[in-house]
Amino acid sequence: MTILQLKYVITIAGSSSMREAGNKLYISQPALSSAVRELEDEIGVKIFERNNRGISLTEAGYEFLAYAKQAVGQYELIEDRFLGKDKEKKHFSVSMQHYVFAVHAFLKTVKEFDNNKYVYSVKETRTDEVLLDVKEMRSEIGILAYSKNNENVLKKLFREYQLEFFPLMVRETFAYLWKEHPLAGNKEISLDDLQEYPCVSFDQNSESDFYLSEEALENYDYQKLIKSNDRATTAEIMAALNGYSIGTGIMTDSIALKEGVTAIKLKEEDPLTIGYILRKNHKLSDIGELYVEELKKYKEL
Repeated sequence: MTILQLKYVITIAGSSSMREAGNKLYISQPALSSAVRELEDEIGVKIFERNNRGISLTEAGYEFLAYAKQAVGQYELIEDRFLGKDKEKKHFSVSMQHYVFAVHAFLKTVKEFDNNKYVYSVKETRTDEVLLDVKEMRSEIGILAYSKNNENVLKKLFREYQLEFFPLMVRETFAYLWKEHPLAGNKEISLDDLQEYPCVSFDQNSESDFYLSEEALENYDYQKLIKSNDRATTAEIMAALNGYSIGTGIMTDSIALKEGVTAIKLKEEDPLTIGYILRKNHKLSDIGELYVEELKKYKEL
């Protein structure tokens, strides 16, 4: 089994036919088919079903594909870090739920960490991706939160994935509204007050949406709900439809001034514990240590 064969499987799985996959890989269709059959013979598992309509993954193939993607991902990380042409480049990656303070901590870290050559990555993404990125070392640090409703589930995942969670703060529940919203002047607000307006929630796009939600009050029965996976899209929806989102109330100048958003305390309470995760027994890189120090400036525990 080779990395090249694994890459073949991944490409075929994302193509409509062997011919299309061959074109993407710049390899002839017979040679590609032969390489995959050799792999199937070696592992004793049929990865693809072949018929007149094309190719499709078998049940075992779906499982194999998941492992193949992990293996190729890890190989590419090693290749980039140790076999790249420029080994002087510093590498650092962070994955996070949608928290502006964590982005600002990242920006301050980049400014403070003096290095002429680097490849840095900051990724706002779903909860399951944050967990997997740190577990599989695609990111050194992850930022996420849990509420009372999903605390046990996430702590179980921390144990299973060999991750450590370091709490930074416990935040009460706020509603984010556009400054022109009819209720934007309220000092406190309830979800009943907001019933006629759509709630905009970050889409986890996962079978475990309920348990992996990054927002408080995820089990509330919203009458109007719009899911979005992008911060800018969420802001557009809020402005156009007088929508609102649920958050921690942490505001920054960039959010308040550029996006015209205000945070109002919710009467309903569902505190979030926000922190960062690392692989167990992981020794932080120099830039990782600096980033954690920036995160700790927000620490309230």
